Amino acid sequence: MNIADIRKEHELIDLFCTLAEIPSPSLREENVANWIIDYCGKNNIPAKLDDYGNVRIDIPSTDDKKEPLLLSSHMDVIGDDSPVKTYLDDEGKIHAEGRTLGADDKAGVANALLLANEIANSDMAHGGLECIFTRDEESGMSGVKHVDFKSIKSKYMLVCDSDTLGQLEVSGAGYTMVKIDLKSHKGGHSGIDIGDKTRANAGKFIADLISKLPQGVYYEEDGMVVTSCNLGGIKAGDIKVTNIINPEASVSYSIRSSNRIKEAELKDIMTKTVEEFGKVNADLLTVSIDFKEHVPPFEKVNDEYIPILFEVSAKKVGVSPDITSFHAAAETHIYANQTNSKGEKFIPYLVGLATVCNMHTKDEYLDYKTILKGHEVLQEFFKAFNK
Repeated sequence: MNIADIRKEHELIDLFCTLAEIPSPSLREENVANWIIDYCGKNNIPAKLDDYGNVRIDIPSTDDKKEPLLLSSHMDVIGDDSPVKTYLDDEGKIHAEGRTLGADDKAGVANALLLANEIANSDMAHGGLECIFTRDEESGMSGVKHVDFKSIKSKYMLVCDSDTLGQLEVSGAGYTMVKIDLKSHKGGHSGIDIGDKTRANAGKFIADLISKLPQGVYYEEDGMVVTSCNLGGIKAGDIKVTNIINPEASVSYSIRSSNRIKEAELKDIMTKTVEEFGKVNADLLTVSIDFKEHVPPFEKVNDEYIPILFEVSAKKVGVSPDITSFHAAAETHIYANQTNSKGEKFIPYLVGLATVCNMHTKDEYLDYKTILKGHEVLQEFFKAFNK
């Protein structure tokens, strides 16, 4: 079977390949966004572009006693504007010739868009379906950050952007950058001034400080890393210049955590360690520490409704559910820290509706049978959500 045959046989595969074949690098998603708007117009799906160029779909409720659900995926991909030609190998894997396929996240967009088509043109009783297809997830998440959250009715949402069929991620680590700066009161010449005990080499002292700070996993739960701290880089002088008593040094760390309490504990330990080091060596140097949150944590909630529903739905169509957490960031993190039109805090989950391998490389591929199975999971989940 070739790619043309399976596109004729399966609407979802044709939809995915069509989307994949429209290049959409970050902040250059206009063509795929316009194609989606046109598709929605042809299929009676209420859709529009927001002020930032994200696509918004809002299918009204047919039963006010039921809750709405939101699906979110991103339209941008890693890659450039060069043509995308999809093909199928002998093992049923969809590739793009000589470049990235963009299954991250065209697989999520295709799944959500087809469900919107099915729901908009059915007589099913439901609480409403909202979809958001965002821009710029890969380079800065500016698309989701520009979403008008107060216009969203849904509380529960599935962010269709995991890379493995059957995954449901219930939490994810945020990212905080840590910067420590150390300055000695006196630098100097490594020959003439080396015996002067009032001078301190900032490079040596930053190494001493690093040895006292946490490194690696700080807290884990059920075998999963929850909070970690990692040394990123050290700067002290010029590696080619050895005759200087370095007066300045700095070090950067990344903190990743899906638990704000544990992250606060870690920050407190690091702050106290730096402050104590500064006091002990106050006659020689000054040292400071600064924390800057780049991505907020996606914390696990005490609400098992969606995980239970997902597990039952997946098993019903023959997919093994994997309810887990991930130690990285996604658009879930932005949603999880916002509220909807009713002032309710969003409860998002990162879901895998296809298996995508070698993402962001020219060897990227999607197993076409998994995306078909993923749509069965999504259909079953939407039915169960609206019972």
